[in-house]
Amino acid sequence: MKFARKKHLQETVELNITAFMNLMVILVPFLLITAVFSRMTVLELNLPALDAAQKENPDQEIKLQLQVVVQADQLTIQDGNLGVLKQVPFTGETTDWNLFADVLIEIKRRFPDEKGIALLLDSNVPYKVMIQVMDRVKSADVVNITSLQTVELFPNISIGDAPTLSDVNAANSSDSPADKAVP
Repeated sequence: MKFARKKHLQETVELNITAFMNLMVILVPFLLITAVFSRMTVLELNLPALDAAQKENPDQEIKLQLQVVVQADQLTIQDGNLGVLKQVPFTGETTDWNLFADVLIEIKRRFPDEKGIALLLDSNVPYKVMIQVMDRVKSADVVNITSLQTVELFPNISIGDAPTLSDVNAANSSDSPADKAVP
């Protein structure tokens, strides 16, 4: 028994890509036009030096090392050399930003040439809070008699990790007189 083979001759079929090309002609300019409107704001941050300036010139007077420690429940404004200057309770919506700004404005009046500040953030602090504090540290609104003026405070912002309680306790215990006694 012989099976008859039917020869199927198939013609090559061209793909019709006109609809796809029309779609691309419309999508590419649309994407290019909308890409112009999406811009990112870049904030330049400076990393703190490892006390290199103090090691080079030990005779130089001690400068202000302004720091803001941002924790979940409070904002602490402090000097790296002197310690805590002011603590502002932080509860999100009810934060006293005016008190925070007033303290920074007073520091700026006393040290007008100072432009740097370090934000030390707790690991539990949300990103939104970090941005809010950065905005408040850079500038503040001051009310004059008839106008509202924006004053530049500390535009050079450095970011770091807040010291934990174990770090603070270790530093305090190393400063105890018992450790410094000579046998």
